[in-house]
Amino acid sequence: ASLHMLSLTSPDLLFLPQMLSFIAFILEETVNSCISCSPLYFFEFVSCTAFLFTLLLLILLSTPLYQKIGITSWPTVDLGYTGVICVLLFISSCVFASERGNLVQATVAVFGFLATAAFLVDFILMVKGRGIPFFSKDGKSGQSNGVPPSGEAQPETEKLNAANP
Repeated sequence: ASLHMLSLTSPDLLFLPQMLSFIAFILEETVNSCISCSPLYFFEFVSCTAFLFTLLLLILLSTPLYQKIGITSWPTVDLGYTGVICVLLFISSCVFASERGNLVQATVAVFGFLATAAFLVDFILMVKGRGIPFFSKDGKSGQSNGVPPSGEAQPETEKLNAANP
């Protein structure tokens, strides 16, 4: 879901998982009665989390804020987040779809599965485009914040807390 992935995915696909999870969350709020509400609450939590965290990642990665946070590998964060949300949305959609309900509940479940599919496509495109960031061939992280590292770290030339003679 990061803007660093624009070369791999179209801008429309970039916002699709976020919009589908938001629609699923809004539709879930329209359910006015439930036999067993636990699946509804679980779906509500997961769909809201998917929307809000994706929005947070999009804001961070589309502004210079991502440089101020001490995360050294945004592609790893993005891939891990997308995979976890995809699995959680799938589980919550399956649990919610198993409840016998009305047409609104069925529609909510469909949008949950659509959001799951969008996150899965995003995950697959990330893996196809960059590979799995934490499994590089040489055992080192080859990229930092989506760009190649600028050079090797220079050793410290003088001690920071050296007493003046």
